[in-house]
Amino acid sequence: MTNTAKRKMSETPTARQKRVWDKSAPSYDKQIALFEKIWFAGGRQWLGRRAHDRVLEVAIGTGRNLPHYRVDATITGIELSPAMLAIARERATDLGREMDLREGDAERLPFVDASFDTVVCALSLCTIPDPAAAIAEMRRVLVPGGTLLLVDHIASSWPPIHAAQWLLERITIRAAGEHFTRRQLSLVQAAGFQIEEAERIKAGTVERIRARKPAPPETGA
Repeated sequence: MTNTAKRKMSETPTARQKRVWDKSAPSYDKQIALFEKIWFAGGRQWLGRRAHDRVLEVAIGTGRNLPHYRVDATITGIELSPAMLAIARERATDLGREMDLREGDAERLPFVDASFDTVVCALSLCTIPDPAAAIAEMRRVLVPGGTLLLVDHIASSWPPIHAAQWLLERITIRAAGEHFTRRQLSLVQAAGFQIEEAERIKAGTVERIRARKPAPPETGA
């Protein structure tokens, strides 16, 4: 067994995802463009219209959501891959917007509690090793009453497509940590969020979620 193979076998799931995304960063925008047009059309605009005030985007990738945020929003982004983050920073510069884009792990967000009014995560919980931990962190950094916005591909509601997804991820999970039969809605509910919008499209393979972190009940005088 080669040293490279040994390193790959011993690396953590998070380290593997960092390696995978660093490698794919140069070609990511070109690869995802067609899928977005056919499969995820309108998803980034959906997010941008609902994000407000202090916004944290988790797993910001190459920054493809950045053009869709409101001009009056303050944008912070976190990304595991330095190579992906470098492209996001170039995109932010091209847009002429000041944004705080930094390297970090979705499962251990480097922010204090109640730091943001909106948390966004797009097409990333499908590859984050522990999505429940990431959602818990998103809840932690949201202010009471804050908004969570998710767009991702999920397990289809149509059995033949679901079966094909299951077969496909026998390859993609091992190769790139990519899951096709996850669904985030139950994790969001289990984390204590109140669901305000949830829709499934494209034979139930794409889901958009808007949820709210409950505010503590007011106490009487």
